[in-house]
Amino acid sequence: MILFVTLDLGRFISFESLREHREVLNNWVSAYPLFAPLAYILLYIVVVAFSLPGGAVMTVSGGFLFGTWFGTAYAMFGATIGATALFLVARTSMGDFLKAKAGPWLSKMQDGFNENALSYLLVLRLMPLFPFWLVNLAPAFLGVSLRVYLIATLVGIMPATFVYALAGSGLGSVFDQGGELSIKSVLTPEIMAALGGLALLSMIPVVYKRLRKSRSATEGGSL
Repeated sequence: MILFVTLDLGRFISFESLREHREVLNNWVSAYPLFAPLAYILLYIVVVAFSLPGGAVMTVSGGFLFGTWFGTAYAMFGATIGATALFLVARTSMGDFLKAKAGPWLSKMQDGFNENALSYLLVLRLMPLFPFWLVNLAPAFLGVSLRVYLIATLVGIMPATFVYALAGSGLGSVFDQGGELSIKSVLTPEIMAALGGLALLSMIPVVYKRLRKSRSATEGGSL
């Protein structure tokens, strides 16, 4: 993280850098069809595990370099491994440092995880209500199991990852026309509405649990 900031490596994880080096990158992917995906996945793991900025750009780049479907798969693989690595590290002696980084956000998320960890984490993955790095860390401090974390991460990041990779697959034509691409232009109101709908669906178990509890309390009172 210190090297990333000191050497200003963030300038290489940008759409402008992708535009500038597109020919070299495309030639490299063509020349090394097996090594290139591995290098991309490894870089994605590093970005997520160290909570470095540029995850969305990495996903768009995956679609640009490998196409929509392979780009989605590689990005999901890298993001899930990176997030899981950070989750496991947060449970070690380094957890205190990372917990301090999370700060007061944890208390805001605790009730949701206590209610239904899987559904709540799915919502957080589907909708960017909190920073991605925070959603990676918080479950480790709030008692979420690794199994639940893996399932929610893999399923929850899938829709947005596909959207970003799809946008990346058409990035070449945008560059050819001299246009600009931004994260805001990818997450259109229609896309956000669709992700919001999926997030609402993931909350069905929580709503059902509350309704059932309320019904049981009512029936118990009548008796």
